[in-house]
Amino acid sequence: MKKYLEILRKCPLFFGIEDESLIKMLDCLGARVESFDKKYTVFAEGTPAKYIGIVLSGSVKIIQIDYYGNRSILSSVFPSEMFAEAFACANTRSMPVSAVADEMSEIMFIDCDHILHTCQNNCGFHQQLIYNLMKDLANKTLMFHQRIEITSKRTTREKLLTYLSIQAKSAESSVFDIPYDRQELADFLEVERSGLSSEIGKLVKEGVIKNKKNQFEIL
Repeated sequence: MKKYLEILRKCPLFFGIEDESLIKMLDCLGARVESFDKKYTVFAEGTPAKYIGIVLSGSVKIIQIDYYGNRSILSSVFPSEMFAEAFACANTRSMPVSAVADEMSEIMFIDCDHILHTCQNNCGFHQQLIYNLMKDLANKTLMFHQRIEITSKRTTREKLLTYLSIQAKSAESSVFDIPYDRQELADFLEVERSGLSSEIGKLVKEGVIKNKKNQFEIL
């Protein structure tokens, strides 16, 4: 586990925990690491919601597919970030979404019960872990409301501009990269790809934005 320390230090779950304690903690929590090829399903919709995933390398997309086969991208998860923690903590019977490796990825899995219930060793780090987990869940709630703000807009143009505005604010720059290609961005915004491409073209022509692949600039 030592080789993952640099990434794990940045994980919200382990804030405030020293390296020596972190190594012991991972053993106590029964943490395990698995590798996944690109497009491999890490968690499938309908599987038991039990484990918290932490991306160590690569990236993961959280997706939802409706009855008619339409795909929505809910979020992207990068190294040091967690996923599935809300469902595991809520003791959800089964996952309502799927997690798919976006590239060759290494994922650490921790049984949520091992965090929420102190072990027989009565390790002192458990209270810090629970605090960190609750803080992460609060931040994820804010991100969820942010997504609702985007997808609730009536037109493709409004959805796109709201999303780009949020990304620019997050990057603290008018020039920024987004983690999606054109089809993935359409899936995230819940719009048709053709309409999205048309709207991007119009905004570029009007001098509102500049765009090159997944890089945008708000003018």
